Amino acid sequence: MGYKAWDVYKPRKMDFEVGRPNDGGKKAMFQIWLDVALSTPSTDYYPTARSSGEGPTRLLKVWWPRHTEKARTNRWLNREANILGRQDSDCVNPNPANTITDRLNTLLNSSGAGYHLQLCAGAEYLLQSPILFAAPQQEISTVGYPTGDERATLVVNGPVFNGTGHTTAIDGSCANCTGIKIKNIQINGTRLGATPTSGGANIEIGGANTDQVVEYVRSYDPRSWSCLHIAEGGLQCKNATIQNNDIGPCGSDLFQQWADGISVACANSVVRNNMVMNPTDGGIVLFGSPGTQVYNNTIWVVNQTLLGGINMVDYDPWSGDYTGTVIHNNTMLGGFATDKPEGSDTKGANVDDATMKIGVAIGPRTWFGARYGTNLSRSGTVYDNRFSGAFSYAIAITSATNFTVQNNVLFGNTSFIGAVGPNCTITEADIPTPAPFVIDRNLTSDMSTQSDFQNITDGDSITCVAPPDGGDYWPYGGNPESSSGSSGSGGSTNSNSSGGGGGTSTGAKAGIAIGVVAGVIAIALGAWFVRKWAIKRAESQRLFNSTRKSRYLKNF
Repeated sequence: MGYKAWDVYKPRKMDFEVGRPNDGGKKAMFQIWLDVALSTPSTDYYPTARSSGEGPTRLLKVWWPRHTEKARTNRWLNREANILGRQDSDCVNPNPANTITDRLNTLLNSSGAGYHLQLCAGAEYLLQSPILFAAPQQEISTVGYPTGDERATLVVNGPVFNGTGHTTAIDGSCANCTGIKIKNIQINGTRLGATPTSGGANIEIGGANTDQVVEYVRSYDPRSWSCLHIAEGGLQCKNATIQNNDIGPCGSDLFQQWADGISVACANSVVRNNMVMNPTDGGIVLFGSPGTQVYNNTIWVVNQTLLGGINMVDYDPWSGDYTGTVIHNNTMLGGFATDKPEGSDTKGANVDDATMKIGVAIGPRTWFGARYGTNLSRSGTVYDNRFSGAFSYAIAITSATNFTVQNNVLFGNTSFIGAVGPNCTITEADIPTPAPFVIDRNLTSDMSTQSDFQNITDGDSITCVAPPDGGDYWPYGGNPESSSGSSGSGGSTNSNSSGGGGGTSTGAKAGIAIGVVAGVIAIALGAWFVRKWAIKRAESQRLFNSTRKSRYLKNF
């Protein structure tokens, strides 16, 4: 500062006598002098105050309000500029939206291996075509790696015409895409209730690559057939890791408008700790994928019927080979009653008639009938999975060989319901009576199965079963008091369950988890406001202390 405040406005005797006692005038004069010492007053209104004869009184009325408002605005603008400056240095601005797709692709194309394309927290990126990985070990993520709604969102926003068009947000299946990562972002496929569009999944990765990762990603409402697809790449894809994602809703349960949650054709992969909500075709679909481990995932329906929770039914592209593919410790939740129980009721109505038709489906005939002739699914393992809610079948097996299926249990309240649906070519007599665990032993061989499987004579196309249209058939869920702990296969410790198993309800666990998350969010918000208040207070104190040490006060 190149001047002394005392030189800016030199008080006269009259200034201390106009309109107020001397002490008040001195106090006002000191306040003006102090503020002038800290920032330059505007010449627009300083002369007016000077010539008005009101001295400090006029200065206070005119200059002080304008000065404080200006200072407050400047502080806010500086803070926002600093935040934006830091953010802009770390992430790609989503605006202007009409160039963002090209800008993102240019960065990936021009930056080489290992490049991290960082998106801005809380921002939406309106895409007109897919974002394409271009080199090994590239990454797309949100700055700071958040895991909630503050994750950046890629919005599938390109044109659709006559059933074809833009369906994929990110494509990581290039010939040179080994080791790419997609982390801590959201993908909004924007189907928005429309019929399916021909094309790829929200996320398309895999190909002839290895060691790809998708984690902490939310993918939902795909325009086409899946929320996330890991392709086989001519059977060269290996070692993908799909973990800690929240997937869904995916598709519609209207006829042939379904969509998968996670679709895996990549060998020796890991699919774990994912929450798959409200898919409609398959929750997790394994297209062979030999050597793949699928565990600690939760798949549940909300207001739509799901054809299959985890599917091992596709003969192509691995010719039915599930060698080393292990499905274990997953939780599948069918529909629950949506009304309130009265008295000792154990079942009620579901307003959407939502069920999970098959928890785990094994063998191509369960899904496709005779389409694949005598082809089989072979050599997979399914154990320690848990089922609660309304299903037609918890596990259904046909056209399979050399599978191990053991220690899968029911827990909480369950029901097994359904009849032939409206779009089926089979008759009521062809549909097996709904039950927890069913197997067609005429079309299976070399099987190691738990003792409570019921034999059926025809397991073809049993996804054609449909839930009842209303009625009190859905179990009440989420009540840990209704069961007394997990049991092995074949036993039942819960009189409200059809088949084996008790244990703490996953619905209750989900409720507890939601409550904990809500509490953490509330605490975080409280901490943020307290921090904001503390920073403001500290800034004020710092300003006050700096004025006490100012050279302009030494001789006052």
